[in-house]
Amino acid sequence: MRALKNCPLLIYYLIIIAVLVSWLLPVVASAADIRVLSLDLQGGISPAQVHLLEDGLEQAGDDDHDLVLLRLDTPGGSVSAMRDMVKIIMNSNIPVCVWVGPEGAHAASAGTFITAAAQVAAMAPGTSIGAASPVSPSGEDIPETMSKKVTGDMVSLIKGIARKRGRNIEWYARSVLDGVSVDAQDAVTLNVVDFMALSADDFLEQLGARGILIDGKKVKFSQKEVTVSKFEPGFRYAVLSWLLDPQVAYFLLLGGMLGLFFELSHPGTILPGVIGAFCLVTGLYAMSILPTNAAGLLLLLLGAVLFVLEIFIVSYGLLSLAAVISLFIGSLVLFREGAPGIPMATILGTVLTFSAFVGVVIYLVTKAQFSRSGVGMESMVGLAGEVLELKGERMKVRVRGEIWNAETEDKTYFQPGTAIKVVQARGLTLIVVKKS
Repeated sequence: MRALKNCPLLIYYLIIIAVLVSWLLPVVASAADIRVLSLDLQGGISPAQVHLLEDGLEQAGDDDHDLVLLRLDTPGGSVSAMRDMVKIIMNSNIPVCVWVGPEGAHAASAGTFITAAAQVAAMAPGTSIGAASPVSPSGEDIPETMSKKVTGDMVSLIKGIARKRGRNIEWYARSVLDGVSVDAQDAVTLNVVDFMALSADDFLEQLGARGILIDGKKVKFSQKEVTVSKFEPGFRYAVLSWLLDPQVAYFLLLGGMLGLFFELSHPGTILPGVIGAFCLVTGLYAMSILPTNAAGLLLLLLGAVLFVLEIFIVSYGLLSLAAVISLFIGSLVLFREGAPGIPMATILGTVLTFSAFVGVVIYLVTKAQFSRSGVGMESMVGLAGEVLELKGERMKVRVRGEIWNAETEDKTYFQPGTAIKVVQARGLTLIVVKKS
């Protein structure tokens, strides 16, 4: 009788326990249809990839996708861009999964952080992950003091990510401290990633069997219940990805300065000036997005200014030498530590080529100036030209591609467009007659 009296109390406790379990544990549900947005993330990590990820997640949200699958293959890249991507992935309302593939792909350096941040991560056989030690833009070791700061910051970041995702904290820390790498099989064994998958379809099949948290519920699904849509980044991403390559931005900047230099040394050619202005503006736009050092950019511009001054000031090559040094140092420090930089061979080749071209132009301009001054104004006699402008008693004529003041012996004047011939030079004024 006492046992029967305690039955309602026992039932009450069982109900309480059931409610608590259902509240604490995620609900395992089956999905009628899982919509997956597949997004390829290849090449160096730059702000262009940040925009790609943002656009992809925005489309996934607009089209009610259940999860995003990143197909990752990267050698690494910009630290600031990587941090932005990690932040986006960690705070996304839509689960972001990473598959490092296909075979032969790798998630190196910044890619290690992105893989660690994924809600579910897998690798194809024959792929690798790791080597996340920070290096300088040129690929060399960072000076000791700066290295300690940067490395400590990166270690704390990746440990926090690994702890959040329940992965091997110690190994991820060693990937930054010691630059270690592992292949796919060892990565699974060490709990660096969750499993191996031969392909994206195999990834989704295994993921469906394991289940994934979607809106707080653990959802399992079969391959038949999955609908995969591929994200097409479009023309904007292609242009931005090309433009935000540090070497492309560097070449655009120097090409713009070269075009403007040619225009200043040969006024009226127009085309080099137009192309140079376009390249310079485009290069500066890229520099405003990339992690650029203002000092490096100012040194490059200073070098261009010094080359221009060489045309007008007799410095016996000192200005040109200073310009070359300014260009070289500016190229070395153009990008901040941790950003994808410019190889030393590229810097040397570009600076020497730029300097050689400018040197040839300066030589030709200087030679023409000395030749002109040696012959004197008498060299103008006998040359043909045309009247450009008539204002009152003053004529402007073009002779030998140059604009001069002109007059006639009998004080007559010709209308614009009239063909003339130089018969005498008085100071800087040409005496002309109408060409017969």
